[in-house]
Amino acid sequence: MSADNVIHLTDANFDAEIMAKGITALVDFWAEWCMPCKMLAPTIDALAGEFAGRVKVCKVNTDNARNVALRFNISAIPTVILFKDGLPVKQMVGLQTKKDFQAALNALLGQGT
Repeated sequence: MSADNVIHLTDANFDAEIMAKGITALVDFWAEWCMPCKMLAPTIDALAGEFAGRVKVCKVNTDNARNVALRFNISAIPTVILFKDGLPVKQMVGLQTKKDFQAALNALLGQGT
């Protein structure tokens, strides 16, 4: 199941998982009470399976990891931030299509669309 490829991040493990050279990551900032976040979850799970081994697909529960959410100025959820080599390179706020995420990730990986 692709959801098994999703890494759940906290304030404690965020830097170790994301902020290093050579890491390309998609980080979904969400909350349990957020209906659009729940609607986005199957897309995030599918991307985790599709990009396994090339992109770390992660989720940050903003209610439980407030420091990380504040650090990246998350003011609306869902927000997805793409990271490359420890740097945030693209931020997508609100519901997006799987195709939008695929295009952004392929561009980040240098594979076009």
